[in-house]
Amino acid sequence: MLSVAELATRPDVTVSTVVCREHHRCWSDAEVPAEHRLVLVRSGRFRRTSAHGPTDLDPTLGYVSQPGVEERFAHPAGGDVCTSVSITPARWAALMGDAARLAGSCVYVDARVELAHRRLLAAAGDPDYALVEQLLGLLTATVGRLVPTPSPATVTGTRGDRSLVAAAREAILSGHPAAERLFSLADHLDVSPYRLSRAFTREIGVSTTRYRNRVRVGRALERLAHGERSLALLAADLGFADQAHLTRTVRAHTGHTPAALRRALGPS
Repeated sequence: MLSVAELATRPDVTVSTVVCREHHRCWSDAEVPAEHRLVLVRSGRFRRTSAHGPTDLDPTLGYVSQPGVEERFAHPAGGDVCTSVSITPARWAALMGDAARLAGSCVYVDARVELAHRRLLAAAGDPDYALVEQLLGLLTATVGRLVPTPSPATVTGTRGDRSLVAAAREAILSGHPAAERLFSLADHLDVSPYRLSRAFTREIGVSTTRYRNRVRVGRALERLAHGERSLALLAADLGFADQAHLTRTVRAHTGHTPAALRRALGPS
């Protein structure tokens, strides 16, 4: 029995928890994915075979599926739990470059990759920025090792980063529609999201996600100081997933909840 629970879904990326309760030694029927998938094992063990041959998978070894490449599975050790990151072909090409020339399909998961994996799961509440930045780091540490030629995931240091970051800040500050998502912001600026994310950290000293949230928290403080009563409305207006997301972000930046700040800053 296989169950899939989506943690975050956007037009070009879906992050899911996949739970398998099967127990069989024989290979399953062939599966042919339509999208690229990075699969990391959280618990349990199973086997996979593809054009690169059979592999035993566990929390120390994950794999990458490619569209149109047949794969089969066996579960001689019982059930398992995995994280599956599905990425559309167009977005994958923009992120990884020559995706058709991967040197293999298995990725070694060291402790740093596992930490990046866990941070990705923790960022599922902010799929437009925080999750994307965590995904970029995870792809660099895993799939980036399988790309035999330089790709957006491995290229570092580019001239013009200062003007790039200035344009990104302007888009975020002015509320440009493209700034609603990190992927769309990078597309709008005609750069890879890797370059945008790295340039922001180098030039400003904080991540793109942190900067965007700083801007949104500033707007929240302004609204609270003017007597905003509905935190749910405030969260929706500022693009937070919900009131709880607003509260977590404001508290992370200020040390106080929006309700406490409303009492402290609001009109007497």
